[in-house]
This record gives sequence, structure tokens and C-alpha cells, in this order.
Amino acid sequence: MPALGKHRRTRTIPLAHRLIALGTGTAALALPLVAATSANAAPAPQKVTAAPSAATAAKTSHTVVKGESLAKIAKARSVSGGWQALYKTNKSAVGDNPSLIRPGLKLKLAGAPKAAPTATAEKADTVQTAAKSYTNDLDGWIRESLDIMAQHGIPGSYDGIHRNIMRESSGNPQAINNWDSNAVAGTPSKGLLQVIAPTFEAYHVPGTSTDSYDPVANITAACNYAADRYGSIDNVNGPY
Repeated sequence: MPALGKHRRTRTIPLAHRLIALGTGTAALALPLVAATSANAAPAPQKVTAAPSAATAAKTSHTVVKGESLAKIAKARSVSGGWQALYKTNKSAVGDNPSLIRPGLKLKLAGAPKAAPTATAEKADTVQTAAKSYTNDLDGWIRESLDIMAQHGIPGSYDGIHRNIMRESSGNPQAINNWDSNAVAGTPSKGLLQVIAPTFEAYHVPGTSTDSYDPVANITAACNYAADRYGSIDNVNGPY
């Protein structure tokens, strides 16, 4: 028995060097108790980049279906620059008439991003817009409407608008039809392009008057409706 107060110090053996004997009988295999250090560990798996998916491709292209127009596609796909930018990108495929696009035609949606306008450019644009004025007659109403339509990606030409106005109202912004089926139903056609109230409200263009007799509001709403239904007011050659 050892003397009181004295203890034998246990010899410490590093864990990495401790061995354990495994086996049966007199033969034994000495194996290390601790696994390999990180120096001998298997390399980390490399990151694999997935190939572009069909969803990615769909974001940069659009296949035309029956009843669509450049204006409708540009609005639905939020194309920067509206139908004009979409047409410019695909002019070689569409042809000279942007109002005629065939089902199955594949359009490119991607384009060069617009550079952020500088403070000087923004100021110049504001001054130019404020300085622009229009005559208070049929010519001025059409030209103002065309500028607003361009801002909203609504197609249409001066000649197409003028031709339909002369047929519908002879240029009278207060014209009203009190005899046809719409009038009988309580929604008479009004204004330069003879628009009924439900159509005017559905296709009213923000920034224009809410009065359907207002010449500019009437023209832009009617052209917006025509673009949605016929592709453009230019394609309208009769009652619509």
C-alpha cells in the first residue's frame, strides 16, 4: 500500500498515438483509435452550375399566338420602351408593318438596358415637355394623343386616327349617337371616336381627362381599345 498523501501520476498517452488491438487468438491487428487528420481528408465537392432552364429562355423571348399584337405583348411582358422598342428589336422578323404579326413568330424581348438619366438630362426633358404645346383643334388633339400613346406603348398613326374620326364623328368632339343599339341599351357612343362609357372606362389612359367627351382622352382611350382588339387603330376601317 503506498504511503498516505502520495499518489502515483498516471502517464498520459497522446490520443492520436493510442492503439487498440483487434482480433482473436494470439494474432492481433493494431489500428489507430483516431481517424485521419484533415490533411488526408477527401477534397470538398465542387459546385456545379446548372444549365439555363426553359424558364430563363422564356424571359427573353415570346412566341406570338392568335389575337396578339405588339402593343398587347409589350404590355403583358413589361417591355421597356413599349411596342416601339419591341418592334425595333424584331423588325427584321416582323417586316415593315408592325400591326401585322403572324402566330408562331418568335420575338426577342431582351434589349440593351437604358442608362440612368443624369440630372442635366432630366432637367432638359422637363423643360422640353413643359414648352411643348398643341393647337386646340383636331390636328392638335391628334398630335397630343399620339405623344401620350407613345409614352404608353399604344400603336397608331396620324392618318389612321384622322380617318376613323372623320368617319365616326366628322371631327365633332361633342358628337353622340342616340339611335343605335348602344343608345337603346343606355350607353350611347360619344366623342370624336364614338366610344361608349364602359369601353372608355376600361381603356382610359392615365394622365388624360376622365370626361369621355374630352378630345384627347377620347382618342387615346379609343386607340388603346383598338390596339387591344385589332392590333392598332390603323387596322380599323369601319364600325368597331
